[in-house]
Amino acid sequence: MTQLTRGVGTVYQPTYADKQTGERKISAIWWLKFYVHGKPERESSGETSRAKAIDKLKARLGELGSGDFISVAAKRTTLEDLAGMLRDDYRINGRKSGRRAQEAIVHLRDYFGADRHAHTITPDRITRYIVAREDAAAAPATIRYELSILRRMFRLGLRAGQVARTPYIPSLQVSNTRTGFFEAWELRAVCARLPAAAQPVVEFLYLTGWRIGEVLDLPWRQVDFKAGIVRLEPGTTKNDDGRVFPFAVLPALAALLQRQRERVSSLERATGRLLPHVFCWDDGRPIQDFRGAWDRACTAAGVAGRLVHDFRRTAVRNLERAGVSRSVAMKLTGHKTESIYRRYAIVSETDLAEGVAKLARFHATDRAEPVVTTLHAHSGKVRAKSAVSAGSE
Repeated sequence: MTQLTRGVGTVYQPTYADKQTGERKISAIWWLKFYVHGKPERESSGETSRAKAIDKLKARLGELGSGDFISVAAKRTTLEDLAGMLRDDYRINGRKSGRRAQEAIVHLRDYFGADRHAHTITPDRITRYIVAREDAAAAPATIRYELSILRRMFRLGLRAGQVARTPYIPSLQVSNTRTGFFEAWELRAVCARLPAAAQPVVEFLYLTGWRIGEVLDLPWRQVDFKAGIVRLEPGTTKNDDGRVFPFAVLPALAALLQRQRERVSSLERATGRLLPHVFCWDDGRPIQDFRGAWDRACTAAGVAGRLVHDFRRTAVRNLERAGVSRSVAMKLTGHKTESIYRRYAIVSETDLAEGVAKLARFHATDRAEPVVTTLHAHSGKVRAKSAVSAGSE
């Protein structure tokens, strides 16, 4: 073993056992040994020349000094390795947006390549990825989410010691605050064009303001007809809080759930099996997604581009209109902070018109004449006169 600098690094030729004779032999390839944060790092120089091996060792030590060092293990880490870490992290922590994260991974993999080594995903490549996604007409919010997934993957890799650093990943500025909501006639128009099995889902969303994932996953065991409540268990919602919605005092919702119970019971008799979900297709399969049918129905109803999530905003606005206290409304819809709730309390042009109409009624009933105070200099007395009589003098 040849020492380059005491305590810093060495080059050496390791020995190995011949597979046929078992004899110990000296490798022709020189290896490098140096220390990273006090731990030994070994790698092949790929050189049979000691001088060239020393040059490579010096280069590696220079990388250590400049902060550009990447270990051999980190150089082998691929994008797919990082994606696996992310999937494990989602599963272990019970994250609820795993499907969306997987969609982001697919786009990242399609562009960079699953076998792309992580250390080659540099800021300039990430910039080109953003441009490519914009050219593909991806929404700015979608691109920002995909970048956040890439950032999370690198952070997990860094924590596991599988990457040397996280590259600079920009956070796109997105201004896409939604302001959509549904009037009752628009709800009816869209429902009439949806598959029959999806119509009660939409009506439930309109009445409760719950999230689409919470509604589609709702099991019958969480609907209590005797108590007249439907509930979400802690840990099943976006913010992990439980929730209760008393439907017995909301006739439209009570009737909807009763009709749905009768429909599902009929399907259970026809299929000969228990159907645990409140909302399901005609063959008993739980409804997991109906985006295609939704888009077609909205277009046919003349409200193209509307989102299912608009029902959440609509419910908040309806609660505000009904005069429900904000604290109670937030418990019903599952908003954890008032700042987020206020973003959903949307005012429509109809609301503004109703407000101005109230102002007009006020002015129509406010007929009292203004009072003018007059000071007569000759008497020093103060007299109050109406504006009409004052103008006649």
